[in-house]
Amino acid sequence: MTSDRRPVTAGTRAMGTTTGAPAAPSAGDTLSAALRAGTRAEHETAERSAFVEHLVAGRLDVAAYADLAAQQLAVYTALEAAGDRLRAAGGDAGLVLDELRRVPAIEDDLGHLYGARWRDRVRTLPATAAYVSRLEEVAGLPAYAAHAYTRYLGDLSGGQVLQRVLQRHHGLTGPGVTFYDFPRIHRLKPFKDVYRERLDALPLTADERAAVVEEARVAFRLNQAMFADLGAVHVR
Repeated sequence: MTSDRRPVTAGTRAMGTTTGAPAAPSAGDTLSAALRAGTRAEHETAERSAFVEHLVAGRLDVAAYADLAAQQLAVYTALEAAGDRLRAAGGDAGLVLDELRRVPAIEDDLGHLYGARWRDRVRTLPATAAYVSRLEEVAGLPAYAAHAYTRYLGDLSGGQVLQRVLQRHHGLTGPGVTFYDFPRIHRLKPFKDVYRERLDALPLTADERAAVVEEARVAFRLNQAMFADLGAVHVR
């Protein structure tokens, strides 16, 4: 996201979250505009997380990033299982795309970060478990759209910055940070534009659109809680 984004901090960009806008949406705004506007407060809270700020500044070690990757595995496993169920039912509205699938890349990264027995070493923090439970509860549209918007468009935007931060501070190139690579998407901005167009084309009532925005707020709060758990472990 470039042309429709307000200025954001390095912490915002690096954690791969979507951005807010300064004004509340009017009735004629698109869903993507309503999502940007409606999640502004939650977004700003997430970007001020101590874990985010320390990670972006290079004050945390690779173990902290590895722990984040482990939490991401739990979240994306639940999100992508929900997407698979939605697509199998024929109701995904073109929002579930193989080009976006993150779980295989995260598993590869964890193998590099923790070693061959990584499954025995990773743990799921309490806030992450709550996030997973929420994703399992709201598997269908329109709630899925809120979580897909929050996660995937963030990965395609701020996630790219975080990858460069990790490369600069920890020398991680390729293995370890392939989560942020999208080899099947050759041009990120046009892809994001199309994805937002699909969100905007969802045939939602006013109440359903409001529910999507509220669920995106929930997604941001769940992310913030996950960062807080990570901060409690890694920020000194």
